[in-house]
Amino acid sequence: MIPNRPYRLLLNRRHGTPGVVVLPEGGFRRARAEIESWPGYEPTPLLPLPEVAQAARVAAVHYKDEGPRFGLGSFKALGGAYAVAKLLVTELSRRGVANHATTKELEEGAHRDAAQGITVTCATDGNHGRSVAWGAQRFGCRCVIFVHEGVSQGRRDAIAKYGAELRVVPGTYDHAVRACAHEAEREAWFVVSDTSWEGYTEVPRDVMQGYRLMAEEASNQLDAPPTHAFVPGGVGGVAAAVSVQLRARHGGAVKVVAVEPDKAACLLASAEAGEPVAVEGDLDTLMAGLACGEPSLLAWQELERGAFAFMSVSDDSAVDCMRLLARRKPPVVAGESAVAGLAALLLAARDPFSRAMLGLDADSRVLLFGTEGATDPETYARLTREI
Repeated sequence: MIPNRPYRLLLNRRHGTPGVVVLPEGGFRRARAEIESWPGYEPTPLLPLPEVAQAARVAAVHYKDEGPRFGLGSFKALGGAYAVAKLLVTELSRRGVANHATTKELEEGAHRDAAQGITVTCATDGNHGRSVAWGAQRFGCRCVIFVHEGVSQGRRDAIAKYGAELRVVPGTYDHAVRACAHEAEREAWFVVSDTSWEGYTEVPRDVMQGYRLMAEEASNQLDAPPTHAFVPGGVGGVAAAVSVQLRARHGGAVKVVAVEPDKAACLLASAEAGEPVAVEGDLDTLMAGLACGEPSLLAWQELERGAFAFMSVSDDSAVDCMRLLARRKPPVVAGESAVAGLAALLLAARDPFSRAMLGLDADSRVLLFGTEGATDPETYARLTREI
């Protein structure tokens, strides 16, 4: 179905060991209630891929298509905008402006002057920054987004569309994270990051609570629980959120596999080392949303025990899968980062040893998280035109 290309697979030797509670249930209930109340909310499609199931020799494969999410093109709409809303409500209360402001009031312009005096900021490869900018525009605060020089013009334009100021940082995503944190401290801005580090966890926790809704929807849409879930990696936030939510719904029955680009596999490297480590280099992967060299602290606290395995795949395999989905009928529009899990499944399923390591067999029911659509239409068209 796709060419056989190199990949790496590592079983997590700490899988199933006890650990800290990263995402409390009360926080998820609040995030779900808030996001489900937003205009335009509806669950994204869960698409059966019987041809993929046949090729992988498993019982079923379903693909959670996040392309339609709130018109922003990715699952990130669930996290960044929610964290902006929660931060603004909290800060307006702290400043004595409004003790119990609602997001509906903010959208209608209540407390506009006070909200405009608050600046939110983040670093991004594209999708998270778009969500933060969208949230800031909706709820009435100022927004500054830091992008590294490798972020495409199409993704920059998509962020600027929501009124954010863009600042370009030389280097990688991790350089942009550090530049953002430094400037925010100097200017007294509020960082709304999807990655976390020592001393900065509460806002990223809100972001991840929003992400859990994607996995909750998928569980509700399935007729039977999955046996496996392949989730894109990056800093690990979405994989950790999926891990938490699937365990909350299905116990420890679902094997979660975090999948990264081979040029930015910080989660796999951390699993090998037994502690969070950064990978060096320019992280020049096509999978722009996963071009991250340092794991999120919160995400790692979950994945070091919650992930069953870690995999890395090549950019070529990602393009193979984008084209595979684009030429099916009906086509599925999947961005570069969305197909990491599909690539991992198809590559591992054809190899007897990898298949055995992951416990894939004829009864397996696989859930894939397609985390973005064509968030950069020009890049998507270029990569899929040969179909």
